[in-house]
Amino acid sequence: MPEFNRPESSPGSDTVFPFGPYQGRFSLENLAFNANLQEFTWQASKIADSHGQGHIASDEVLHQLELLWQQLKASKHGLGIGP
Repeated sequence: MPEFNRPESSPGSDTVFPFGPYQGRFSLENLAFNANLQEFTWQASKIADSHGQGHIASDEVLHQLELLWQQLKASKHGLGIGP
């Protein structure tokens, strides 16, 4: 199962990762997918921020988001959840 890699955190960066508690039907698979989904959201936000600041081009944004989406789909499949 692919794992999302979060960059090293810096002092005071805990506020950058507003992960919330899992509130769905509990299973280890659902909990793991929820963590992957939150990581996907965080990574997508960072990509969008970089684009908004002019650091990366639109075609690169689309490429990076597609890779993230494929990783998220693979994690869901690997965990055996959902249709």
